[in-house]
Amino acid sequence: MEAQAQGLLETEPLQGRDEDAVASADFSSMLSEEEKEELKAELVQLEDEITTLRQVLSAKERHLVEIKQKLGMNLMNELKQNFSKSWHDMQTTTAYKKTHETLSHAGQKATAAFSNVGTAISKKFGDMRNSPTFKSFEERVETTVTSLKTKVGGTNQGGGSFEEVLSSTAHASAQSSSGGPRQAEEEKLQC
Repeated sequence: MEAQAQGLLETEPLQGRDEDAVASADFSSMLSEEEKEELKAELVQLEDEITTLRQVLSAKERHLVEIKQKLGMNLMNELKQNFSKSWHDMQTTTAYKKTHETLSHAGQKATAAFSNVGTAISKKFGDMRNSPTFKSFEERVETTVTSLKTKVGGTNQGGGSFEEVLSSTAHASAQSSSGGPRQAEEEKLQC
């Protein structure tokens, strides 16, 4: 009998097919005429109340819109206010505070590390520049540049600016490709 009682008092929610069966069942034969009239009256009353509530809600929504317009509030302002409030609420959470604190601490450590690396690199370049090898290389480069300036630009003691050296190099290059004065002399000698 326990199994039968349990079958009648199921705790599971109705499934789709169960709802269809209940909807298609005809309970009107089990109700008296008086109960049917009471239920019809209650149904009409509920429908009227629902209609009235919808009308009241609609009127309140219109009134809300009017008040917001008078206050200069629009959808964009509301979104901004909601975003600001949400942002503020998020910032006050413990998780945000801990994350912010951790990231801030990590940023400070990273800044210090980069500063130390920059200092170390500067020191190494300074040491390298003061080394005998670099000094020797620097002297050779200076000698080569001076030599090139002398060959290309003549014996200009001022050294000339980069543009002057470039111009004289181009001029010398043009003379050597066209034969220049030497080729003309050699042609005269061959004749």
